[in-house]
Amino acid sequence: MRILHNRPQWLGFILLSIFSNAAFSAEGAVAAEYKWITFAVFGGIIALTMAITYWAAKRTHTTAEFYAANRSISGFQNGWAIAGDYLSAASFLGIAGLISLYGYDGFMYSVGFLVAYITVLLVIAEPCRNIGKYTLGDILAFRNEPKKSKAIAALSTITVSIFYLTAQMVGGGILVKTLIGINYEVSVIAVGLLMLAYVVFGGMVATTWVQIVKAVLLVIASIVLVVLVWTPYGFSLPGFLDGVVNNEGVQKQVAKLLGSAASNMTPAELGQRFLEPGLFLKSPIDQISLGLALVLGTAGLPHILMRFFTVPNAKEARKSVMWAMVIIGGFYVLTLFLGLGAAINVGPANIAGLDKGGNMAAPILAQYLGGGADSMLGNFFLAFVAAVAFATIVAVVAGLVLASASAMAHDIYVGVIRGDHATPGEQMKAARIASVIVGIVAIIIGIAAKGQNIAHLVGMAFAVAASSNLPAVLLTLHWKRCNTGGIILGMLAGAISAIALVMVSPNMTYPKDVVKAANKVLQGEPAVEAKPAVPAQHGDGFVCELFAVCKKAEPAKPETLAKPATPGAVEKLATLNTKLASMTDPAEIAKTRIEIDKLDLSVKKAQEDLKQYEGKTTSLVGLEKPFFLLKNPGLISIPLGFLMVILGSLLYRDPHAAEMWDELYVRQNTGIHAH
Repeated sequence: MRILHNRPQWLGFILLSIFSNAAFSAEGAVAAEYKWITFAVFGGIIALTMAITYWAAKRTHTTAEFYAANRSISGFQNGWAIAGDYLSAASFLGIAGLISLYGYDGFMYSVGFLVAYITVLLVIAEPCRNIGKYTLGDILAFRNEPKKSKAIAALSTITVSIFYLTAQMVGGGILVKTLIGINYEVSVIAVGLLMLAYVVFGGMVATTWVQIVKAVLLVIASIVLVVLVWTPYGFSLPGFLDGVVNNEGVQKQVAKLLGSAASNMTPAELGQRFLEPGLFLKSPIDQISLGLALVLGTAGLPHILMRFFTVPNAKEARKSVMWAMVIIGGFYVLTLFLGLGAAINVGPANIAGLDKGGNMAAPILAQYLGGGADSMLGNFFLAFVAAVAFATIVAVVAGLVLASASAMAHDIYVGVIRGDHATPGEQMKAARIASVIVGIVAIIIGIAAKGQNIAHLVGMAFAVAASSNLPAVLLTLHWKRCNTGGIILGMLAGAISAIALVMVSPNMTYPKDVVKAANKVLQGEPAVEAKPAVPAQHGDGFVCELFAVCKKAEPAKPETLAKPATPGAVEKLATLNTKLASMTDPAEIAKTRIEIDKLDLSVKKAQEDLKQYEGKTTSLVGLEKPFFLLKNPGLISIPLGFLMVILGSLLYRDPHAAEMWDELYVRQNTGIHAH
């Protein structure tokens, strides 16, 4: 351990060796002759982050340095680090992809993420910095029973972090494999080893500076791409938006999304519809539930709360939130133009063909703007964006692992088991061992979850944070009657209800639906005969919107028109291959081959789904269809979490919590005696 502690750059050489052996072994978005560019860019970023880790390792000797960078980070630096911690691959790749496929609605996710920091600024940042030390458990233990508070806080921290961590590891493996062709397992192991290097050797110092570097690279990459997207329009916003509205690919995408409702719309109206709401987020109640989880969940994310302990005082904590809002807000504005730029340059159909969720929009846009798949500059741009996405994933994972390890070592081992009597050396040893344990678990879970639908895990992390952590922290800080009983009951009820509702929601995989969709891809749809008008279905109201206990009421439908049969991908492939044999025009041949490749991928995916879910009829919890109809449980679980904290506090007698209120009130507002 001593040798590795002094030589963390050794791990960098190991990772470079992994990439050199694996990066050229599989096909990816980068052409074979340009793989060396990808390797060089990835190697450069890995070398840079390992150099930071080596520098940080020489500065990390105490628990304060390991957990909180010795409170030496300025507000400006911490603002960039928060941005680096918060802007995950979902922000860079996911939101840009949603905008490229659904227009305005994709941008609304950005708004939810950004508005969340108003909650953090107004009610969380300053008080947490003044009364906490390293973790969520320290905040709750200030006026409540220490061992019980730290135990429940650690449990919640690890739960939220594991959900978020698994999504990042799986998403990272899939995205890196798709982008540059590195095997999924190798990608997950590389993410895990890099993350372990940052956390074990450099602690919060290395993690902070890696997050800062990653955030700067992310912003630079986005600015460069947006400038290139805007250049043909003379940097005119009206001109750019006109380009979106009049783009044929955008118009076709809107027509596809609207279906029969688009039949009476002009091309210009279809293009304008792309800039209006309603193409993706169609349920108002679902939007409210999602918005609650995003806005309130951020204030309860343990790896974000930890960042406020790295600054010297409450003033710098407030300043760090302000800078984070500026950086994150500016970045999300850039994603709007990245998504729209991808829609008009690459095309929604091509983006969806590469990845149904649109996650490849920004990387493929970078390749296009650089000159295309056959140009060196285009592949350099793609490699750079891929490397930034990789750094994004690793930086976020490092923050999550540090939060989990802190909960295990500082809250459980030092606080609960040792009763806060562990020596500094024992605390550092426990912190590093806990980091290794969490890192290994993250790698194992990431590999084991290959091929699984992990989209619900991010929503679950935010929902648990908003339903469990936030009510406990907020009421501890701002309600005199809050006590240990309320904290325990509220955190348990909030977390359990959020997890349970997600497990019976549409986020889970339902084999019958997957098989039906796969058969539709392979075989197409049969002809539909004309049907008489359908009367309104029985059942209406709020309960029907939430639970599948009644059929949702719908207005009477007019008589449906007959529809001809639509061919499946197999039939389309046969037809295209027949046409290809008789083609002579090179441009037409190239276009047809691209279409054949897309259909071939669709067929393979459908066949894999049929094989995977053969003989299966129910979800992980034994349901054939969702019971809870909202994708995010926040509308139910967040109020329940607050209610249980209140009830538990009123029913439980805790004189210590009441006695500590005056001291807590003074410290959280003045910072007197703050660590």
